Order: sequence, then structure tokens, then C-alpha cells
Amino acid sequence: MFKRKRLPAALLPAHAGFSAVLTEVEAGKAALAGVMPTTRLPGTPLPDALLEFEDRTARAAGLMLAWRVPVLDEEWSACDQGLAEARERARRFREEAPDLGGFEGLIWAVEELMSPLEPFEAAALRFRALRTSCSTPRRW
Repeated sequence: MFKRKRLPAALLPAHAGFSAVLTEVEAGKAALAGVMPTTRLPGTPLPDALLEFEDRTARAAGLMLAWRVPVLDEEWSACDQGLAEARERARRFREEAPDLGGFEGLIWAVEELMSPLEPFEAAALRFRALRTSCSTPRRW
């Protein structure tokens, strides 16, 4: 018999909700990362990436209640605040359009916009920590 760790059944709907939110968050971060030029591509224009980021974080915010459960309240609150801060920073960047002054400024902007979303990593780790052992039969 192998011991496998699984989430308690009561947390499965919350985990599914978290996964849906995380899908939107990661898509928004990918849109922002796309502004960075490579040797082959010039990178997406920042205004276009910013619109995608704002759209994805707005969708994520709309899905947040699906994973709010008491055992994850601290992580949920941090993620909710992070989303609100990321959206506010994106709005300010869009409305004020600061001069980034080149590649280093672009790196700074991407980091500034993404950094409020760091609590999602802690939430994912917390879900992992809540897994409990269960026996599963060996399959040959």
C-alpha cells in the first residue's frame, strides 16, 4: 500500500475555485511578461499587455469567493488584497503612462505590477500543506 496525500473532500470545491482564479492570474502575468523583448521578437506593447493584465485580474477578482473558506481565510485575504493592489497599480500605469526610459524601466514596471500577486504562491503552498494521507491500493 502506498500512502498518498489528498485534500479533504470539504476543500475540493475551494481548491477548484482557487485553480480557476490562479489560471486568470497566471494568464495576466504571462501577458505582462510578454512585453519583454527577446532576440526574435520585440515584445508586446505595454499598453496592450496592461489591458490584458487588467482584464485577467478583474476576472480573477470576480472568481475569488469560490475559494473562500475559514481554514484559508488568511491566505484568501492576502490574495484578495494583492489582486486589488495589482489592479490599482495597472490603472495608475495606464492613466499616468510613466516614461520607463528603456529596458531597465520595463523590467521595473513588470515587477511592480506583478509583485502584489505573490500571496498566490503562499496560498498554493497552504493548499498543499492541507493534504492528508490516505491509503491507496497498489496497482500493477
